Amino acid sequence: MEQTLDNKQAELKTFIDGFRDKEHFESYLIAVLHKAQEIHGYLKKDVMDDIAREMNIPTSHIWGVATFYHYFNLKPIGKYKISICLGTACYVKGAERILNAVKKELGIEMGDTTPDELFTLQITRCLGACGLAPVAMINDKIHGELTAEKMVDILRKYRKAAMAEAAEKAKEQQ
Repeated sequence: MEQTLDNKQAELKTFIDGFRDKEHFESYLIAVLHKAQEIHGYLKKDVMDDIAREMNIPTSHIWGVATFYHYFNLKPIGKYKISICLGTACYVKGAERILNAVKKELGIEMGDTTPDELFTLQITRCLGACGLAPVAMINDKIHGELTAEKMVDILRKYRKAAMAEAAEKAKEQQ
């Protein structure tokens, strides 16, 4: 069951309160940002403002930390995070064609999320699966020996599965 905004704020405040009596309270900022992202899915500006107030840290400092570390997301992330490998082996074997096919199929650019919040497109420099080049990773699953056509088929299967899952949820709620 989805948490309400008030419940999410209360959960984050409780987490922050767990560090209040510790020495160098402000040094727990990264842990707090990780928790905030876990709760909200990404780091919203108003959430960072709340953290700033709760921890007595300037919002500009929090923003600096959140933008420095690539782990933190400042925009909503899709259910399926697509990482296209553009490392040397993958690039030589056609990763750019795969990337262009994904962008065309989903209608988004690098770093963007589809309007239905189903897919987020990212690049990576190496997924460590050079023998399967070119590769892409969707969430934690590696897809190798790709062509543009194979990649589009894979995306359509993920979309179909998500639609079936949504239909099942809707059916259960009736």
